[in-house]
Amino acid sequence: MAESSAQGRIPGSKRAVLAGIGDDCAVLRLLPGQEFLVTTDFSLEGIHFRRDWHPPESVGRRCLTRGLSDIAAMGGRPVAAFLSLAVPKDVPQSWVRRFSRSLIRLAEKFGVTLAGGDTAESPGGILADIIVVGTVPNGKSVLRSGARLGDRIFVSGKLGGSAATVLRMKNPSKKKLNPRDYRRHFYPEPRVELGRILREKRFASAMIDTSDGLSTDLAHLCEESGVGAELDAALIPRASVGKPAREVDLDVALHGGEDYELLFTSPPGKRIPAQIAGVALTHIGDISRPPKIFLRDARGIARELKPKGWEHFQR
Repeated sequence: MAESSAQGRIPGSKRAVLAGIGDDCAVLRLLPGQEFLVTTDFSLEGIHFRRDWHPPESVGRRCLTRGLSDIAAMGGRPVAAFLSLAVPKDVPQSWVRRFSRSLIRLAEKFGVTLAGGDTAESPGGILADIIVVGTVPNGKSVLRSGARLGDRIFVSGKLGGSAATVLRMKNPSKKKLNPRDYRRHFYPEPRVELGRILREKRFASAMIDTSDGLSTDLAHLCEESGVGAELDAALIPRASVGKPAREVDLDVALHGGEDYELLFTSPPGKRIPAQIAGVALTHIGDISRPPKIFLRDARGIARELKPKGWEHFQR
């Protein structure tokens, strides 16, 4: 998400802040020919992860993935990250080292420098705040506000895998899950390369990542663009999880978050490949007149789709 601040209201700063609250990143123009993308996200113990469920390597990767996915959703190139980490006294240094190694490994994969941050003692629970800075050529950021009537709606990958994993972990009758068998939740892959190509090829008129779930994130995109949408339930790509693997329920695919896939719209004249950068792309619906979003079932009956973003560990 774009960081909320008073920066856009400081006299003389408006030229630098091209887009603020309302998109996945703030957009700054600080160097000739380049806009800077800035995003910040919290990872909070008990909300985004649990120490008894998530190994430190998973927490570190998921922490940075949140920021990288926001940069990807703007079509940008991530450059630097800043981490502020607060841990209670009872957390061993080995946990912090494993968390940090995993985060740094992912950063290096995408050419991102961990450029600073802060550490502190927390009175209760682990708190990690990640700031990621990226770049994009002037005027080329893919915003949420670019969708137009008649555009087609696409999503990358498959949906619901992360939320379905959480449901399994919350089931007391299930034994502890092996993170290697549920990688889309424990070790997600931010779609940085895909986002860049979608921007460079001008395939995407508007874009957002599915961190909050398809129904909620599509609602955000439609609100910013001033449009509505119609989805086909049969076209929603549903993830398969577990051993043996089973396809997730439609509701989980529609509302489950933290898949970090890219949801984007494309003008009707654009021919979108079935796959880009090794990631499948699925046409799931079309942009329509505002203000509502409808889901059409197998019988052709359309019902309004209300945003019900997934709240993973809310008490």
